[in-house]
Amino acid sequence: MPRISLLFAALHTLLLLLLTVQVVRWRYRAKVGLGDGGNADLARQIRVHGNFIEYVPLALLLLALLELAGLDARALWAFGAMLLLGRLLHAFGLGRDAGPSPGRKWGMLLTWLALVGMALAGLWLVLLGG
Repeated sequence: MPRISLLFAALHTLLLLLLTVQVVRWRYRAKVGLGDGGNADLARQIRVHGNFIEYVPLALLLLALLELAGLDARALWAFGAMLLLGRLLHAFGLGRDAGPSPGRKWGMLLTWLALVGMALAGLWLVLLGG
Protein backbone atom coordinates (compact mmCIF):
# COMPACT_ATOMS: atom_id res chain seq x y z
CA MET A 1 0.00 0.00 0.00
CA PRO A 2 1.34 3.49 -0.86
CA ARG A 3 1.25 4.79 2.71
CA ILE A 4 3.44 7.86 2.26
CA SER A 5 1.49 9.26 -0.68
CA LEU A 6 -1.77 8.37 1.07
CA LEU A 7 -0.69 10.38 4.11
CA PHE A 8 0.21 13.41 1.99
CA ALA A 9 -3.02 13.09 -0.03
CA ALA A 10 -5.00 13.10 3.23
CA LEU A 11 -3.12 16.14 4.56
CA HIS A 12 -3.59 18.03 1.30
CA THR A 13 -7.30 17.15 1.37
CA LEU A 14 -7.61 18.74 4.80
CA LEU A 15 -5.80 21.84 3.53
CA LEU A 16 -8.12 21.98 0.51
CA LEU A 17 -11.13 21.87 2.84
CA LEU A 18 -9.71 24.76 4.88
CA LEU A 19 -9.18 26.80 1.72
CA THR A 20 -12.72 25.97 0.60
CA VAL A 21 -14.15 27.11 3.92
CA GLN A 22 -12.25 30.40 3.51
CA VAL A 23 -13.90 30.99 0.12
CA VAL A 24 -17.34 30.15 1.54
CA ARG A 25 -16.81 32.50 4.49
CA TRP A 26 -15.78 35.37 2.19
CA ARG A 27 -18.74 34.65 -0.13
CA TYR A 28 -21.12 34.82 2.83
CA ARG A 29 -19.48 37.99 4.13
CA ALA A 30 -19.63 39.67 0.70
CA LYS A 31 -23.07 38.23 -0.13
CA VAL A 32 -21.74 36.85 -3.44
CA GLY A 33 -22.98 33.50 -4.73
CA LEU A 34 -21.01 33.22 -7.96
CA GLY A 35 -17.77 34.82 -9.07
CA ASP A 36 -16.18 37.45 -6.88
CA GLY A 37 -18.74 40.25 -7.22
CA GLY A 38 -15.90 42.75 -7.57
CA ASN A 39 -14.72 42.01 -4.03
CA ALA A 40 -10.91 41.96 -4.06
CA ASP A 41 -10.64 39.91 -0.85
CA LEU A 42 -13.00 37.26 -2.19
CA ALA A 43 -11.16 37.21 -5.53
CA ARG A 44 -7.89 36.61 -3.67
CA GLN A 45 -9.35 33.70 -1.67
CA ILE A 46 -10.74 32.19 -4.88
CA ARG A 47 -7.23 32.39 -6.41
CA VAL A 48 -5.65 30.74 -3.36
CA HIS A 49 -8.10 27.87 -3.75
CA GLY A 50 -7.71 27.79 -7.53
CA ASN A 51 -3.93 27.77 -7.40
CA PHE A 52 -4.06 24.82 -5.01
CA ILE A 53 -6.34 22.93 -7.41
CA GLU A 54 -4.06 23.72 -10.35
CA TYR A 55 -0.96 22.16 -8.80
CA VAL A 56 -1.82 19.60 -6.15
CA PRO A 57 -3.71 16.85 -8.05
CA LEU A 58 -0.91 16.19 -10.52
CA ALA A 59 1.71 16.44 -7.78
CA LEU A 60 -0.10 13.87 -5.63
CA LEU A 61 -0.53 11.58 -8.63
CA LEU A 62 3.20 11.77 -9.30
CA LEU A 63 3.97 11.09 -5.64
CA ALA A 64 1.72 8.01 -5.59
CA LEU A 65 3.13 6.65 -8.85
CA LEU A 66 6.68 7.16 -7.60
CA GLU A 67 5.85 5.28 -4.42
CA LEU A 68 4.26 2.43 -6.38
CA ALA A 69 7.33 2.38 -8.65
CA GLY A 70 9.55 1.87 -5.61
CA LEU A 71 11.24 5.24 -5.17
CA ASP A 72 13.19 5.46 -1.93
CA ALA A 73 11.02 6.46 1.03
CA ARG A 74 13.34 9.34 1.96
CA ALA A 75 12.78 10.94 -1.45
CA LEU A 76 9.02 10.44 -1.15
CA TRP A 77 8.99 12.08 2.28
CA ALA A 78 11.09 14.97 0.96
CA PHE A 79 8.85 15.54 -2.07
CA GLY A 80 5.65 15.25 -0.02
CA ALA A 81 6.93 17.60 2.67
CA MET A 82 8.15 20.16 0.11
CA LEU A 83 4.79 20.12 -1.60
CA LEU A 84 2.80 20.45 1.61
CA LEU A 85 5.02 23.20 3.01
CA GLY A 86 4.93 24.98 -0.33
CA ARG A 87 1.16 24.89 -0.48
CA LEU A 88 0.84 26.08 3.13
CA LEU A 89 3.25 28.97 2.55
CA HIS A 90 1.57 29.98 -0.68
CA ALA A 91 -1.93 29.88 0.82
CA PHE A 92 -0.80 31.94 3.79
CA GLY A 93 1.13 34.46 1.69
CA LEU A 94 -1.47 35.04 -1.02
CA GLY A 95 -4.37 34.68 1.40
CA ARG A 96 -3.17 37.70 3.36
CA ASP A 97 -2.09 40.02 0.53
CA ALA A 98 -2.38 40.04 -3.27
CA GLY A 99 1.08 41.56 -3.64
CA PRO A 100 4.44 39.87 -3.48
CA SER A 101 5.17 38.13 -0.19
CA PRO A 102 7.79 35.72 1.14
CA GLY A 103 5.11 33.07 1.70
CA ARG A 104 3.89 33.28 -1.85
CA LYS A 105 7.41 33.29 -3.30
CA TRP A 106 8.75 30.40 -1.22
CA GLY A 107 5.49 28.49 -1.55
CA MET A 108 5.65 28.50 -5.32
CA LEU A 109 9.37 27.75 -5.33
CA LEU A 110 8.89 24.69 -3.10
CA THR A 111 5.93 23.53 -5.17
CA TRP A 112 7.88 23.83 -8.41
CA LEU A 113 10.94 22.12 -6.92
CA ALA A 114 8.79 19.22 -5.74
CA LEU A 115 7.18 18.91 -9.19
CA VAL A 116 10.49 19.09 -11.06
CA GLY A 117 12.10 16.63 -8.64
CA MET A 118 9.25 14.16 -8.95
CA ALA A 119 9.16 14.48 -12.74
CA LEU A 120 12.91 13.84 -12.98
CA ALA A 121 12.67 10.92 -10.53
CA GLY A 122 9.88 9.44 -12.64
CA LEU A 123 11.90 9.80 -15.81
CA TRP A 124 14.91 8.26 -14.11
CA LEU A 125 12.89 5.27 -12.91
CA VAL A 126 11.29 4.67 -16.30
CA LEU A 127 14.17 5.41 -18.66
CA LEU A 128 17.14 4.22 -16.62
CA GLY A 129 15.46 1.52 -14.60
CA GLY A 130 16.38 3.36 -11.36
